[in-house]
Amino acid sequence: MKIVVLDGYVLNPGDLSWDPMKALGEVQVHDRTSPENILERIGHAEVVLVNKTPVDMHTIFRVQQTLKYIGVLATGTNNVDLNAAHECGIPVTNVPAYGSDSVAQHTIALLLELTNAVGRHSAAARNGDWAASRDWCFTRSSLVELAGLRLGIVGYGGIGKRVAEIARALGMEVVIAESLRSDASSEGDSERIPLDELFATSDVVSLHCPLTDQTTGLVNAKRLALMKPSAILLNTARGGLVVEKELGQALERSTIAAAGLDVLSSEPPTSENPLTRARNCLVTPHLAWATLAARRRLLESAAENLSAFLRGEPRNVVNP
Repeated sequence: MKIVVLDGYVLNPGDLSWDPMKALGEVQVHDRTSPENILERIGHAEVVLVNKTPVDMHTIFRVQQTLKYIGVLATGTNNVDLNAAHECGIPVTNVPAYGSDSVAQHTIALLLELTNAVGRHSAAARNGDWAASRDWCFTRSSLVELAGLRLGIVGYGGIGKRVAEIARALGMEVVIAESLRSDASSEGDSERIPLDELFATSDVVSLHCPLTDQTTGLVNAKRLALMKPSAILLNTARGGLVVEKELGQALERSTIAAAGLDVLSSEPPTSENPLTRARNCLVTPHLAWATLAARRRLLESAAENLSAFLRGEPRNVVNP
């Protein structure tokens, strides 16, 4: 069986082994694949593994005679045309929950940097500003205590739940947005409130929902205007949840106090993206998921998904 990995570098830049995949077939790994090379590289492969490279309807229809399986090396699947794959009888799988701990950790890291400015104060000390100060306690910005503040979580899956657990350990009150899905089960460990009420009453809003037609542009000028001037927005989910121009304007006008983002609508961003230069805005390059432990779990789980498919027992299929 021929297995083609279209964009393997970010998952495995050399510190992991592809052996779990190689045990299942002949593996050809491409670090990156440009759009014009996708069809050629898939060729007559029976299995395609992909992280963020787009596999659209036209590609799927062109290779449907030989392609039997698409494995997404991530949780999000918006880069694959699921309907086209279903129409062609090609199952698409993803890997849920592999990075919940890592992404939750990074979410809190963004929050702590925004409230304690550890990096900024360390740089000031190294630059000699503390040594030049007249006082033993030296600050460059106001510090914020999180205990007693309200954290509003939008999207209460594995990552949202882990963020909630850490926030409670820090003494924060946690509220959850009423689900945007009508079939979602209720959770008894936190209060669920309407989305707009959550934006209006929370000191910190953290996004952990998937990017869908319903959630695209969820954070816009209208919702930002609901937030407290002292509030913080966090996004470690998907960039498209936020209308970036309107968030940039809200930060510049002090409509909200700050934002911490690990994702943008276009990655890598263009030079025109307002959030890479906005006031009080931390941006990290979509790395929350990328700890060694999380990437190892991801690769191993992706291999287990493929092994289950080959046994006739498919799991984590997102286009049944």
